[in-house]
Amino acid sequence: MPQHTSTRQPSSTAAGPRREETEPGAPDPAPAEEAEAKAAVPEQREPERAPRETAEPETAEPEVAEPASWEAESTEAESTEPEPRAPELREPEAAEAEVTKAEVPDPEAHGSDAGPAPEPDRASEPGPAPAAAPAPEADPAAADTARPARRSVRWPWKVWSAWAGRWRERHPAGARALSVTVTVLAAVLVVAALVMPNSVVNLGPAKFLRIPGEAVIGAAVMLALPRRPRVVLAAVSGVALGAMTLLNALDMGFNQYLGRSFNLVLDWSLLTDAESYLEDSLGRTATLAAVAGVIALVLLLFVLLALSTVRLSNLLARHTGTATRGTLIAGVVWITCTSLGLQVSGVPLASDRTATALKVQARRVSDTLRDEAEFRKVARVDAFGNTPGSQLVPDLRGKDMIFTFIESYGRSAIEDPIMAPGVDRTLDVRTKALAAAGFHAKSGWLTSATYGGSSWLGHSTTMSGLWISNQQRYRTVMASDHMSLTDAFERTGAFDTVGVMPGVQKGWPEQKWYGLGKVYNAFQLGYKGPKFSWSTMPDQYALQQYQERVHSKRPAGGKSRMSLLILTSSHQPWAPIPKTVGWDQLGDGSVFKGIEAAGNDPADVIADTTKSREEYGKSVQYSVTALTEWLERYGTEDTVLVFLGDHQPIARVSGNHASRDVPVSIVAKDPRVLDKVADWHWTDGLRPAHDAPVWKMSSFRDRFLTAYGSTPHPRKG
Repeated sequence: MPQHTSTRQPSSTAAGPRREETEPGAPDPAPAEEAEAKAAVPEQREPERAPRETAEPETAEPEVAEPASWEAESTEAESTEPEPRAPELREPEAAEAEVTKAEVPDPEAHGSDAGPAPEPDRASEPGPAPAAAPAPEADPAAADTARPARRSVRWPWKVWSAWAGRWRERHPAGARALSVTVTVLAAVLVVAALVMPNSVVNLGPAKFLRIPGEAVIGAAVMLALPRRPRVVLAAVSGVALGAMTLLNALDMGFNQYLGRSFNLVLDWSLLTDAESYLEDSLGRTATLAAVAGVIALVLLLFVLLALSTVRLSNLLARHTGTATRGTLIAGVVWITCTSLGLQVSGVPLASDRTATALKVQARRVSDTLRDEAEFRKVARVDAFGNTPGSQLVPDLRGKDMIFTFIESYGRSAIEDPIMAPGVDRTLDVRTKALAAAGFHAKSGWLTSATYGGSSWLGHSTTMSGLWISNQQRYRTVMASDHMSLTDAFERTGAFDTVGVMPGVQKGWPEQKWYGLGKVYNAFQLGYKGPKFSWSTMPDQYALQQYQERVHSKRPAGGKSRMSLLILTSSHQPWAPIPKTVGWDQLGDGSVFKGIEAAGNDPADVIADTTKSREEYGKSVQYSVTALTEWLERYGTEDTVLVFLGDHQPIARVSGNHASRDVPVSIVAKDPRVLDKVADWHWTDGLRPAHDAPVWKMSSFRDRFLTAYGSTPHPRKG
């Protein structure tokens, strides 16, 4: 029984490797292997079991007689000693010796004493069998190789580093060339970020051929620091430089579209508005892709600049002497260029662009915070704040008063050589048509508080008499009780006040400040047709709904009516543009489906500046035509229409140096209405002359109230 047990176990494990070495036709070496295993047992196991076996020799017999017990003991031994998992990974001789050592049974199982065991008979072993004799002294290196390796987490950068190291060893020349190339690119990226301008018009090769003073100072600081602080400072500097580069890019975009720089305190909310505009114009999928791409580029910019500054700082540290001399020379050259005013293509060779930009941003933040406190005081002062309702606009009692804003209707539409011919022709034609219907007009210019967008700033500036040029001022006014021009009509008690806002697609708490008793938003006008990019419905349809829902019905209690309309069809991207249809054909707006489908694709217009200008001009022509046709068709003897633009179109359309002026017109049948503003010296007709008076938009409220008989009763904060 013991012999059977001892010979059966090795035959299932060690026989495999041994048979691989057997020549074809040789006898099966299995019996010899079994004999060898039995003979080697006492010699290999005696040191471990000798004390116990000497004390109790008779107890070993039943233990060996149980195969399960022997297997459990063998398993325990394997769990406490690191044994090889895969013998096929080792030399056959070493593997056989190790397996034999691990699996032989206790010498007590054969009934032997504690003394030395007899030597095995080696003469009967065939072939390479004698190699098994030194098994107890197996090579430690081979044993380590056979031990099961622990799985360790290999981070991607470690894998990359190991691969790069091997690649550098195999290709030293290529590695050196690549290293030099990467270092040069890192230097180019850092220098470009340091001298980057903040406006598109200033982009040019000469702007990037300058010597940044910040780089000279940074190199000097890096050379003076030990390794750890140097690396940390380099990484932080790279991230900070990435932030400044991002601000420069935002300045470019805001200057291009809104005619002003990005405000670090106030303008973050406008990015959400920009996303909504893109979604309305280009669709959700394209917008999500664009946003994801921008985020990825921003993160990549920060990472690359941080890595670049760290790489350059390490280069300085490896070549301290050369770097020190180079830094001194660069500093002398920069000071010399600054002192002598040396230039390249009209651009100063010495640059402190980043330091200047940082100073400007800090001053802008400080001015914004200070302006917020000062504007609160200004908003509390109101020349007509304490005027009784009976003394507000007495000369307009009984009139059907309408204030209308035309989106992006700016001076460029009337004077730009590309857009002006069509717009001017439309204004002249509509002036004659209105005159034939008994209406007359006077027109002038107002300088808007905003440019290229943020229409609500133009609306609130006109109606409040305050210069509302940023979002913080807007919030301050909306939260105040400063009287708006439309609210003045509400305070009289003689007017029913209504708003038609096809651009409003969510809650609009500003309704209270504007003094509007009822507001119709985009979802309350019954429109079933398609959107025209950002515009929810054509102006002609919105005007027809105003006629049916409001204007055609007399107010209750014998009151007059004051209405505020904000039209949207001339909103960018000006594609597709609706076309005028018969007023009796408007219905629920379904008639516009074919017109929208046949229109231009917004992406095609946005990408082409000339096309954008042409389509913008056409959109203004459409809006002016729709409004004046409505007036010609539905206006009465008591109708008084004031319509104006809220701001100029974006700089890409109006031009980089365009003014902020917008046209404003007063139209009425009653000649007394226009006589009240005769001293304004405005131009007759819908097209203001080039030299017509130009006022700040914030002055319109008080001038209008005064012209129509309102008595000032100031309220001082």
